Amino acid sequence: MFTVAVKDHVMIAHSFRGKVFGPAQAMHGATFVITAEFSTPDIDEHGIVIDIGEAHRVLGVALEPLRYKNLDELPQFTGQNTTTEFLARHIHQELARGLVGAFKGGLRVVLEESHIAWGSYSGAVG
Repeated sequence: MFTVAVKDHVMIAHSFRGKVFGPAQAMHGATFVITAEFSTPDIDEHGIVIDIGEAHRVLGVALEPLRYKNLDELPQFTGQNTTTEFLARHIHQELARGLVGAFKGGLRVVLEESHIAWGSYSGAVG
């Protein structure tokens, strides 16, 4: 399996509902480092999995609506706890929409909350 990955980051604010979240129920900020890993069983006729520039561009487009936003105020997240896992799936879905016709294979999105904690979502694209 061949894999190419690109990274970016996003700064957000949000809060959670539920006692399980303890102090994170209050409004707080987070800076997520996001890695998008593109995998295919073989490289294409150009010798690549995906063009790195295109992968980075599509990741930036997927993240732009989240940058410097309070996620509690965004209509697409109404009623949702925007956990790391939830956001990993959301970004995966946005990337999949942006990659139609440009990539077919596996995609893993990893959100690092810190150097000791992260979450991810994986699935096929295309």
